[in-house]
Amino acid sequence: MEWIVIFGYSFALLIISLFSLEQLYLAFLYRKGKKNHVHKPLHEFPLVTVQLPIYNEKYVIERLIDCVCALDYPKDKLEIQVLDDSTDETSDLVVAKIAEWTEKGINIRQVIRSERIGFKAGALQYGLQKARGEYIAIFDADFLPDSDFLLKTLPAFEEGTGMVQTRWGHINQEYSILTRMQAFGLNAHFTVEQGARNSSGKFMNFNGTAGIWRKTCIEEAGGWQHDTLTEDLDLSYRAQLKGWKFQYLEDVTSPAELPVLVTAIKSQQYRWNKGAAETARKNCVSILKSSQSFQVKLHALLHLFNSSVFLFLLLAAVLSIPVLFVKSTQPVFEIIFNLGGVFIVGFVGMTIFYWVSARAATPHFSLKYYLIHFPLFLTFSMGMALHNAIAVTEGYLGIKSPFIRTPKFNIRSKKDSWKGNSYLTKGIAPLTIMEGLLALYFVFGVVTGIQIQNFGLLLFHTMLALGFGAVFFLSIKPFNDAKAG
Repeated sequence: MEWIVIFGYSFALLIISLFSLEQLYLAFLYRKGKKNHVHKPLHEFPLVTVQLPIYNEKYVIERLIDCVCALDYPKDKLEIQVLDDSTDETSDLVVAKIAEWTEKGINIRQVIRSERIGFKAGALQYGLQKARGEYIAIFDADFLPDSDFLLKTLPAFEEGTGMVQTRWGHINQEYSILTRMQAFGLNAHFTVEQGARNSSGKFMNFNGTAGIWRKTCIEEAGGWQHDTLTEDLDLSYRAQLKGWKFQYLEDVTSPAELPVLVTAIKSQQYRWNKGAAETARKNCVSILKSSQSFQVKLHALLHLFNSSVFLFLLLAAVLSIPVLFVKSTQPVFEIIFNLGGVFIVGFVGMTIFYWVSARAATPHFSLKYYLIHFPLFLTFSMGMALHNAIAVTEGYLGIKSPFIRTPKFNIRSKKDSWKGNSYLTKGIAPLTIMEGLLALYFVFGVVTGIQIQNFGLLLFHTMLALGFGAVFFLSIKPFNDAKAG
């Protein structure tokens, strides 16, 4: 039994370290390949269709339509589709807004399906079949694109370019520590990850919104398919395997609203992590059989399997307390136990990765900022390990689930409130209770380590206890606040 514990723990740390080294390499590629994009003027104005896939977005739909209808582009070359799958009063708000903008000469219409088959992917495919545009821009309901979006993205299309992705901005980043942590993590993806992959010729991905596609690219890649929860990632890989090139514009920012509640973050993280696992399961063989170079294949697989790190983080975390007892009762394992320092070594790459991204994404970056936000982000991510590991496992096992939308709140500043939002999740999930129990489990690990004077895992257990405790508390807080209100 002792050998099983030690092997499982060591193997999990090894995998985490490998993903950490991948992040370190991406940071190197990013620094090496980073260059300022030169924006070329747009001399021709092709027909563009802007798709707005929505489902019950009554709090944000009006501002979205206003932003898109204000795009600086010839009216006769712009078509706007509101792909409306709503079942509440959102549809009435859409009708009113369309009437308002139609009077101003904007070509905008509401597209309603008889059945919500395929969720977002199904809506996008349905709209694509009716779209007249040569290019297809897509915005989720929580985005507020700048008026010059098309003028900045269309010139980036060259021969063979199938998609152009822009960087996400955060209109409510300063709302709370929760939104600041999310921005810290997302900024790493939208600087180092996307920038490094694109500049070095590796596969990158469309992020589901704030990007624009060449219509023929979507069609040649097989269109939008709904057999994964991340239809954007799936289409990205199918398109690049067909030979299409992508372009990432880090200096073009598309503002968006961050979720302000842990329950909303969980919905988003569940979809992203499970969908990534489903996409890996679906496309890994095609990647291996493709004519791409070994390096491109390797990075593509590491990209798609990246969410698996939560599985190994959870495994290492759960086994780390039995490891304490093995070491204290079996001196023969002393040398192996000391390899637990790999936990620290394994996160060196991650530390550098987030340092590089934070410096690139933060206008007034400072050591103080990093020393506050990186540990907080890391601790919170550890607390999400159970939730995300379950999502990843379901993805690999082929367990299907519906597309769960992330609720939007129309929150820009601290004076805005989410209370009373009709899209809030009702009730406390059993998984939340398990997260609370895990917090207690790792408190036990902290106490045990102190009692037997083994301090090698004290920091690890402390961060896990705080992470799971924070996720548990913030998951139940909205329900307590609602009752109090």
